[in-house]
Amino acid sequence: MSRTLSGDIGYCVSTIARVDLTTSISTLSLRNPTVLASGILGSSIGLLRRVEEAGAGALTTKTITEKPREGCSNPVIVDLGYGYINSLGLRNPGVEEFSREILKAKEYIKIPLIASIGGSNIEEFIYVGEKMLEAGSDALELNLSCPNARGYGLDIGLDIELTYKIIRELKSISSKPVLAKISIYQSQRNIMERYVDAGVDGVTAINAVKALAINIEALSPILSSILGGLSGPCIKPITLGVIYEIHKEFPDLPIIGVGGVHSPEDAIEMILAGSSAVGIGSAIAKNDLEIFTKIVRVLEGFMLEKGFKSVRELRGLIHRR
Repeated sequence: MSRTLSGDIGYCVSTIARVDLTTSISTLSLRNPTVLASGILGSSIGLLRRVEEAGAGALTTKTITEKPREGCSNPVIVDLGYGYINSLGLRNPGVEEFSREILKAKEYIKIPLIASIGGSNIEEFIYVGEKMLEAGSDALELNLSCPNARGYGLDIGLDIELTYKIIRELKSISSKPVLAKISIYQSQRNIMERYVDAGVDGVTAINAVKALAINIEALSPILSSILGGLSGPCIKPITLGVIYEIHKEFPDLPIIGVGGVHSPEDAIEMILAGSSAVGIGSAIAKNDLEIFTKIVRVLEGFMLEKGFKSVRELRGLIHRR
C-alpha cells in the first residue's frame, strides 16, 4: 500500500482485496456513501444520470416548491477563494413540471433519488411531498434551513413546533424515509429531540450559513439579496462539530454530512464524526464529477490500509476512542 503525492490522501488499491462500501439512510441502501447534495445539478434527467455514472451512491434534487420560483436576480454567487456565498433563492420549475421529470428519471436511474422539497406552510410541504412520492422519489428531504429564500427554508425551520407538525404529517403519508435538512441553528439537542419525536428518519447537516459579502469600491453588498449562504471548505469544521454532537446524542439517527467536502480526506472525517453518508456540493465546481470516483477510490484504499471491512465500522469511530 502506498500514498500518492497529491494534496489529498491517496492509496493504491489492491485489485483482489475489497471492502464493503455500502451504507444506509433509514431504509435507503446506497452502494457507497457519496450523495449529490441538493441544489447542485439536480434539475434534469441528463444531469442526474451523469452524476450516477460518475459513481454517486444517491442523488438529491434541487429544492422543489409548489409553484415555480425565479429565485434572486444576479449576482447570485461570490467565490471567496476559501468558499462561496450564494443566493439562488430556491429557483425551480415548480412541482407540476418537476414531478414529470422525476417520473422520466426513474426509468433510467437505479440509485436512490431523494426529493428535496420546500414550502412556506404545512399545506405546501404536504402537497409537494405527495407529488414527489407519487412520481417515484425514494425519500423526501425537507428544506428547513435555506438561509436566502424569504418565507421558506430557515424562516420555516426556526419555528420548531411548525416543523414538528410538518415532519409528523409527512410521516403519516409516506412509507419512505423523511429527512430534515438542518442548519447549525437547529442542531441543538432540544430541537433534534422534537424532530426525532415527530418521526424523522434522518438528518442532512448542515445547510449553508447565513453570510454577507461587501464590495468596498462600490460601497455596497455584492449579492442582489444582500445576504446569502456560505458554503465550501471554510464551513467544514462547523459541519464536523454539528455531526459529532448529533451522533453523540442520537447515535442511531442516520446523518448525511454536507458542507465543506472538497477532498476524500474531508469525506472520511465526516464519516469518522458520525455520518452515514456524505453530501457533495460546491466541490463539483472545482473538481467536476470526478470527485465522486475519487472519494470512493480513496475511501476504499484508506479502509484497506487501516483494516476496516465496512463503512459501518468507520462511522462515528472517534466517539469510541
